[in-house]
Amino acid sequence: MASRSDEDLCCPVCYEIFKDPVVLSCSHSFCKDCLKNWWREKQIQECPCCKRISSKTDPPCNLALKNLCEAFLLKRDQRASESLCSLHSEKLRLFCLDHQEPVCVVCKESRRHNNHRFRPIDEAAQDHKEELKKSLKPLKEKLKLFEQVKGNCDQTAEHMKVQARRTERQIKEQFKKLHQFLEEEEEARISALREEEEQKSQVMKEKMEALSRDIAALSDTVRATEDELRAEDVSFLNNYKAAVERVQQRPLLEDPQLLSGALIDEAKHLGNLAFNIWNKMKDMVSYTPVILDPNTADPELVVSEDLTSVRSGKPRQLPKNLERTKFSCSVLGSEGFNSGTHSWDVEVGNNDDWELGMLGENTQMSRHLRLWRMLFPSKMKGRLQSGLWRILFSNSKFTAFSTSDDEKVLSVKNKLQKIRVHLDFDNGKLSFSDLDTNTHIHTFTHRFTDTVFPYIYTENQLPLKILPVKVSVTVEKPS
Repeated sequence: MASRSDEDLCCPVCYEIFKDPVVLSCSHSFCKDCLKNWWREKQIQECPCCKRISSKTDPPCNLALKNLCEAFLLKRDQRASESLCSLHSEKLRLFCLDHQEPVCVVCKESRRHNNHRFRPIDEAAQDHKEELKKSLKPLKEKLKLFEQVKGNCDQTAEHMKVQARRTERQIKEQFKKLHQFLEEEEEARISALREEEEQKSQVMKEKMEALSRDIAALSDTVRATEDELRAEDVSFLNNYKAAVERVQQRPLLEDPQLLSGALIDEAKHLGNLAFNIWNKMKDMVSYTPVILDPNTADPELVVSEDLTSVRSGKPRQLPKNLERTKFSCSVLGSEGFNSGTHSWDVEVGNNDDWELGMLGENTQMSRHLRLWRMLFPSKMKGRLQSGLWRILFSNSKFTAFSTSDDEKVLSVKNKLQKIRVHLDFDNGKLSFSDLDTNTHIHTFTHRFTDTVFPYIYTENQLPLKILPVKVSVTVEKPS
């Protein structure tokens, strides 16, 4: 008799595993012999289950069910043979701890297992299952890590597409503005050229018309005088006085002069053209000494499209990446510093919860450890990066704090609106000052060894903005 777990493979008539199963039109299956015997006793070709009359005296074989039953029987026979000793055909009831193999009671008394230790098969199986479970635990954790990294990679791939489309749009917008400026500048310069051409053409036209009138008058005088010269002597002498007066009047006209500056001033229009356009273009562009890196921003922060300001916003679903800062509500600058002096100004305005400073690059933590901290933050609490130096404003109080010094309350009389951050990496100084009053606020002294990144923290919806610096174009003259 088959067990209840195998009842789906049992014939409804004999309750055994199907033998040569056939299927009726009502979809019920039976052993071929069981169905024939049933029909012989009932003397009617009905389904033993649903009593539906079958039109076929020789139902077709249920090949799929037959294959399932044969596979099941083969597997059951294999399991039965595995539980018997291959030497003595006895049931394997013991487990030899020395040979680490199941044995029967006959094997236990053989010379091969003399003075060996044994456990009942069920106890040994339980013990070994526990050991295997322990060995399996790190693999499960590793599998979980791989699955989480895979899921994060899938999320990262989708986020990359969003980033690429957004960045492409912003690039096109910037170039559109530049193209528009260049087109307007081109139109203005061509318009100025055409205006000069029109003005000078009008002057030249008037000059030519005046010359034409003078030429016509002089030509008339010359022609009339030459006619007098060809006349008879008496006639010539009678008209001589009038002819002399007519000739003497013409020299009173001034000599014609060429116009100064009549030609188009090509030098004005073409001289240093590209440089002049570039120099003028600086009024429509800005340069910010620190650019924020959105890939480091906490999911609760919103970085502006030009990457110069940040504010608090609604939490977003972002992929876990190694660059993202491990400090909540913070963002880093895109460029780190490991030498030289650097300054930038931050407008904090009426924001009442902010931090400004520098965060050291984590050079002591391996990538594997950083990945574990990223995926399992609860197991990595208390681990800081190599250094953090910051001044902060919260609860109407200014304080200075670093990972190497205790918190210090700062005495600030005026409400800060703009703050200058100055890093002297080589001399180990990080200073903060009030930009409006040029008043010193605080200076950290530390021997920096790692690359440090500009650090901003806020939990306020009012933005903190990196201010642009004045752009100038200089020309270096030859000495």
